[in-house]
Amino acid sequence: MPHPALTQLRALHYFAAMPPLDAHLRDWLLLEDSMTKRFEQQGKKVSVIMVNEGFVGRAALAGEAPLLPSAPRYWLREIILCANGEPWLAGRTIVPESTLSGPELALQQLGQTPLGRYLFTSSTLTRDFIEIGRHAELWGRRSRLRLSGKPLLLTELFLPASPLY
Repeated sequence: MPHPALTQLRALHYFAAMPPLDAHLRDWLLLEDSMTKRFEQQGKKVSVIMVNEGFVGRAALAGEAPLLPSAPRYWLREIILCANGEPWLAGRTIVPESTLSGPELALQQLGQTPLGRYLFTSSTLTRDFIEIGRHAELWGRRSRLRLSGKPLLLTELFLPASPLY
């Protein structure tokens, strides 16, 4: 059964245009750097709870499919990112199989390592966009990132205990 936070993450509704945000929300939601690093800057020990990991077909992507190239399979990783053991963020990463070549094969081997620790050490990382979303009182965002020009989609939902609120 899916984790409740990941059900909420999948229910995010994205704004067509940037909504009015106060400076605090904007600072968190539009962060270009690693969220893992940001949590650690709060003086917290960051850990990962693995919820789901493995290959899925395009049908599992739903509304995310138009944001990624068509592929027979995608690597899906769903996690809860905790700070000092308290859940702060739900994360969902979708990687087209074509991205998983060369150094990017490491995306399948992250295990308990936060994605940000891997992504933000790469000099080839670029971000195409950040979309802001909301579900009930919870905020989230999704970004299409590229490693050596190869795409992946990262969706993050900020949980109630996170310092975003």
